[in-house]
Amino acid sequence: MASERLKISPRLYARVTLVALAALALIVLTGAGVRLTGSGLGCPDWPKCYGGTVPPLDTHAVIEYGNRVLTGLVGIAVIAASVLAWFRRPFRWHLAFFGALLPLGVIGQAILGALVVRYHLAPGLVMSHFILSMLLLDAAFALAWCSRFEPWQRRRSEDRLGVWGVRALIPLGQLTILAGTIATASGPHAGAHEGQLVHRFTFEGSGTLEWVVQRHAAIATAFGLAAIAVSLLLRRSGGDGRALRPLTAVIALLALQGVVGGLQWWLKLPGELVWVHVALATLTWLAMLWTVATAGRLVPRTRSSGRRRRGLSASRSRRVPARPPRAPASASGAAGGSR
Repeated sequence: MASERLKISPRLYARVTLVALAALALIVLTGAGVRLTGSGLGCPDWPKCYGGTVPPLDTHAVIEYGNRVLTGLVGIAVIAASVLAWFRRPFRWHLAFFGALLPLGVIGQAILGALVVRYHLAPGLVMSHFILSMLLLDAAFALAWCSRFEPWQRRRSEDRLGVWGVRALIPLGQLTILAGTIATASGPHAGAHEGQLVHRFTFEGSGTLEWVVQRHAAIATAFGLAAIAVSLLLRRSGGDGRALRPLTAVIALLALQGVVGGLQWWLKLPGELVWVHVALATLTWLAMLWTVATAGRLVPRTRSSGRRRRGLSASRSRRVPARPPRAPASASGAAGGSR
């Protein structure tokens, strides 16, 4: 059997998953570079470029085609992570599940990429392209994290309020990213260079970009304040503080995002700063996933309530002093008679 001849150790497989995660994070950054350099239509056809397998010596064509080639290399990394999950010993079904999501996502990215070119960078398709990239990061991070530990190795948390507080930050983070993609799709960096007509969001007329940016800033601020509140929640008496370190990184990255966002708006959205903003958003999301993973899973309610009951009864037994033994009735009567 091939599966018996080829055995992958947990340590080696964990390294493979880290390579796949790094590759997927890199493709997010290069994809943003394609858009911000106006190279989204550098190759007007797909999968070839101007009908050839080698792009012409044009900056936009080389940038766009280079991103396509890198996507192919990313595909190799995620296929390796997916296939080798079946040869890891001991075999874990949840690793095989997360691994299977990665090549499916890359195939979806390739299809979306072709549609983006075909429909001339339609903003909804470009947004979907980026959101799928973030979902792929979710699956890749879950695979890399779970491959580091056996299911029984990490202690479960009894801090239900703290763990659910951390988890509640995820929808806020997702909403912040969504608002950011809408802002980009409403601004000057739609992905095309001069002379190419690309549609942008205009649902608020000429003030669409400012309207979206204001909402994006408000949501990001709410995300940051909620993260600070959860940090204080984890620091309370009886809280489980093991997620404090990654959550602190999230708060710091959000603060840096606010500074960069304000600066890029003040400087009229230079492409370089917008790229930094996207890179920081990617790091922030990875830090948020790290926070949720570190917070861990919860102790089942039955086990947790049983421990609380045992602890309560033990504390009561320590608080209530033992009563001295009462003398038998016959002894007390004899003592009375002797007086």
